[in-house]
Amino acid sequence: MSRLVRQRLLIVCLGNICRSPMAEGALRSRLNEAGLGQLVEVDSAGLGNWHAGRPPDRRAIACAARHGVDISDLRARQLVDADYTRFDALLCADADVLYTVDAHAPLGATAATSLLLGWSGLGENAQIPDPYTLNTAAFEHAWDLVDAAAAAIVKRLAVHG
Repeated sequence: MSRLVRQRLLIVCLGNICRSPMAEGALRSRLNEAGLGQLVEVDSAGLGNWHAGRPPDRRAIACAARHGVDISDLRARQLVDADYTRFDALLCADADVLYTVDAHAPLGATAATSLLLGWSGLGENAQIPDPYTLNTAAFEHAWDLVDAAAAAIVKRLAVHG
């Protein structure tokens, strides 16, 4: 583990109130459980600024809490140009978000961009559906996907460390 290179990961979705904060919480929790929390910086952002400064959607908070993860202290923020060089990877919830992230990359961007599930090894084109306009079951499905990605990322980092 001591050879593990510090990773800086930014998880991106549309508004930064559902999928990306749940993924941030799941990944932080899994990293801390594995003793890797100090070696991996995790943050999340959204494409838009509609919810900037606000906590995650109440349904996302409740969903994460049902799985023992508290995301209530997170606050939404918009993806900014500096994120393209501050982070090693920008991990996107779905293909539309990835397309927009790539299309708006500033000159000199160094961060790799990928789908979150693809980067974690759970399917090259696998996407996390947006639960925002749906029901509790949709939030649970999104949680299952982000938590599986978190577990896979921890395993990946531990193996390659």
